[in-house]
Amino acid sequence: MSEKLILLVEDNEKIMQGNERMLRRRGYGVVKALTLEEARKALEVRMPDLIVLDIMLPDGSGLDFMAELRRHSQVPILLLTGLTTTEDVVRGLTAGGDDYLAKPYDFGVLLARVEALLRRAEQIPEKLTRDRLSLDVTAGVAMLDGADLLLTQKEFALLLLFAQNADRFISAEYLYEKVWKQPMTGDSNALRSTLKRLRAKIEGSGYCITLSKGEGYQFERE
Repeated sequence: MSEKLILLVEDNEKIMQGNERMLRRRGYGVVKALTLEEARKALEVRMPDLIVLDIMLPDGSGLDFMAELRRHSQVPILLLTGLTTTEDVVRGLTAGGDDYLAKPYDFGVLLARVEALLRRAEQIPEKLTRDRLSLDVTAGVAMLDGADLLLTQKEFALLLLFAQNADRFISAEYLYEKVWKQPMTGDSNALRSTLKRLRAKIEGSGYCITLSKGEGYQFERE
């Protein structure tokens, strides 16, 4: 299993160092960002498997950053913050956070929350159905009205990502990172050609893949 990458967005360097040490000892890869600007730059290089996000940062609100991120990614986010009221927790979770941990906290609890979120993110059903489309995840086979669409491995991986995130915008960079297992680095020809073939194969299914400038790709009903 490849090393899971965690992005820590935290302006308190002492907290950052402690969390980094704990996570690295557990075998995780860690990228650090002291500001939202640094976090955005880190995301351009590689999409992490999980983000541990402070809310009060020197160049803006972690909640605003999370809303921005949620427009094209469903990466698990653990909010780690000094804001402790019930209203703060509700606001963080309804804004898109997957979990919420208030400071001060126990390292063991933080680690348990991280591992639980990563396990949850990996839970993919054996079969997934979207109207007339049926995906056998174990076999890597997609069917339309019972007929095999004869998808390639990458076409199936893209369709599965779309089916799991129907009606949500997903960036080209995120799609490439997940399917090709490396940063896109500006070259999207492979993604575009694969999407072109996939669009043709799912024609008539009731779903289409659209591209909205500045938002990303979307799998939606026709």
